[in-house]
Amino acid sequence: MKDLYLKYRDFIMEVIHFGMVGVINTLMGWVIMAVLYNLIHMNYWLSSGISYFIGSVFSYHANGKLTFKVENRDKWLPWRFAVNIIVCYLIAFSVAQPVVTKILSSGQGVSKALIDNIAMILGMCLFIVMNFFGQKFFVFRKTKKL
Repeated sequence: MKDLYLKYRDFIMEVIHFGMVGVINTLMGWVIMAVLYNLIHMNYWLSSGISYFIGSVFSYHANGKLTFKVENRDKWLPWRFAVNIIVCYLIAFSVAQPVVTKILSSGQGVSKALIDNIAMILGMCLFIVMNFFGQKFFVFRKTKKL
């Protein structure tokens, strides 16, 4: 078991650090999204989009420094990060809303607001998984030193 841990230690630590950053980011993001959607009455896409933009700025700095320990920040790094966030966001939230709508709309008395709130939670979950692998293998990928 110890050999297995040593073999995957770096990956395990990345997952733990990503999780810690993600918990902070997710709580912050959910509060922003919930306030924008439920109190200010912005629509599904605008409230989740603003929340993810703010969270992405935090995530970029925290995961670059703490999780993936990137020292050499090339000029393309912010662009790769932005592409990753946009792709993950669009896929996650485009999948979540119709799935939750289909599942919950068959029940009578389920409000659009409840469906959208549950869809935002599902979207966040899908986003987290895709974003980790996108950041690890696309954004903050380790390049071989010559």
